[in-house]
Order: sequence, then C-alpha cells, then structure tokens
Amino acid sequence: MLTERQRLILNAIVDDYIRSAEPVGSRSISKKSGVGYSPATIRNEMADLEELGFLEQPHTSAGRIPSAKGYRYYVDHLVRIGEVDEEDLRCVRSFFARKMTRMEQIIQHAAMILASLTNYTSIVLGPEVFSNSLKAFQLVPLNDQSAVAIIVTNTGHVENRTISIPPGFDINELEKVVAILNAKLVGVPLHRLQTKLYTEVSEELNRYVSHCEEIIDTLAQALEQRTEHRAFTSGTSNMLTQPEFRDVNKVKSILEWLDETPALVRSFSPKQEGIQVRIGQENADEALQNCSLITATYVVDGTTIGTIGLLGPMRMDYGKAITLMDILSKDLAAVLAKWYN
Repeated sequence: MLTERQRLILNAIVDDYIRSAEPVGSRSISKKSGVGYSPATIRNEMADLEELGFLEQPHTSAGRIPSAKGYRYYVDHLVRIGEVDEEDLRCVRSFFARKMTRMEQIIQHAAMILASLTNYTSIVLGPEVFSNSLKAFQLVPLNDQSAVAIIVTNTGHVENRTISIPPGFDINELEKVVAILNAKLVGVPLHRLQTKLYTEVSEELNRYVSHCEEIIDTLAQALEQRTEHRAFTSGTSNMLTQPEFRDVNKVKSILEWLDETPALVRSFSPKQEGIQVRIGQENADEALQNCSLITATYVVDGTTIGTIGLLGPMRMDYGKAITLMDILSKDLAAVLAKWYN
C-alpha cells in the first residue's frame, strides 16, 4: 500500500514521463505545483518506489521511469478519466454526424479518427468477427490421405477446404469426428472455435478417436477463421514516431502482428464488456510485451458486437486514450444500433 506522498510522486513521475519520454529527476518533480516537497524528500521516496518495483532507473546517474507495475498502479488508481480536449470532442461528434452509407465505412473511419487524435495505432474489429458462428461442419473423404472440410456459418456462408488425413488415422472414424464437432461447436462464434477445439473437443475426441492430437491440429487448420477484411487498422506509421520503437526489430515484430488478423482476433476476443488495459507482459503475444493495448467493446441491445483497440508504448497517455475510447465506443454503438434495428 503506497502512502499519499508516494502516490503523489508516482503520479507526477508518470505524467512527466508520458509527456517528455525522458527519465524524471527529483528536482523537476519538486518544481511542479501541488507537490510541495524538497528534492531530497522526493529522492528518498523515489528510491523506495524503485525498491517496491514501481520505478526503474535506466542509468545510474539518470532519473527514474515508471515500470510496468508502476503503469499498472497508475491506470488502476491514479489516472484521470473523463477529461477530454473540447476540440477532440468536437472532432468525434462531427465524425458521427456525417452520413455514411456502409457499415465498413463507419468502422474504418472510426479507426482513422482514433489514430489521428491519439497518435497511436488503432484497430477496430467489425461486428461479423464476433457475431458469426458455426452452423454446420462436414468432412468428405477424397481418398486415404485427404478430405474436404465443409464449413457453413449462420450467415449462410459456405467454405470448402482440402485437408490432409494424418498418417495412420482410420478414415472410417471421420463420421465420429464430424458428430463430435457438430455436437460441440455448432452455435459457437467463429473466433472461439480454436479455443473450444483444443479444450472440450480435444477431450471428447481423445475418448473415441485414435491419433487425436494429429487430427486436432488438422482440424484447427480447417477451422482457422478467415477475417482479413474484417479488421481495420489506422495509424500504423505512428509506431515509428515513438522513441521506444527506434529499434527496427521491435517495430518489425509489431507490424507483423498487425498483419496477422487471426492474432488480432485472439487478442481482441472480449472476455468482458467495457474497457480493458493490458500493459507490457500482460499481453500474451510476445510482439506486444513492450506495448500497452487498450480495448473497448461496443454493445448493441446488450450484445457485444465488436471491439476497438489502441496500441502504443507503455508510456501511453492513458487518461486521454481511455476517455476517447469510451466516447467513441458508445457513439459507434449508437450509430450501429440504427443498422441493426
């Protein structure tokens, strides 16, 4: 538990570092209005905060910077939500006042305005990513080595994919596989098929089918969601303006992640409604472990139909980003509600 003085100093350090991207010293904190402590007192508290894991000292003679733990505490306890520049608010409102004739146009422009106002990279996943589900699945053997997987969604979309039968697998067991898949996966949203396949379906198949692991991997390839046209990104080049990403290899791995739509869908799959902030290693994808990812769901008639995300450095202006995402997700839901109704 931090003292009130430690909270004040940590808050000042995070705010200063977000603005300057430079390590923060005790003297600069002491000059801030509302602090009221001497540089010596602040240095002692900074040393304690470093020992507690909230701050880091990149160089011996430098000031401190927030750690991932420090950012997490800041987001959970200190960040000021709800304060937004009037010009930014007008920009959002004027965007939603425009007449747009296609849902894709609305979603794409929402991504653009969010990236423009924050200078981070925005990602918006459209409604179909989360609402489309599996209606039926069939496997038609071609020979002992291959079969055609037929996937039918609730929207009537049909896709055929040729898959390889694992060596040693009894092709006569395909009927069992299809029966189990339809029993377990029909009605499941497409973005959750992989998770269900490797948990509930795998457990069931293991009881009745030989070579279970091999057939599961084969089915995973067949059921991989094709969503290239459902993820809208904007501001990708904003990554290059952040001092944290001067390392080309870091940027390269992030850009590769942004190009992998299935990876986006996995990261954005909503575990609960509202705004979620994942900082550093809280992100499962290795490419994002020097980043912060903020996601917000947008909801129509009580159903989550999509997700907005902002990707940036851990040195992110969380107050502004969270506030804008809250406003944008609610306005986006209001506009899309007219389409659904």
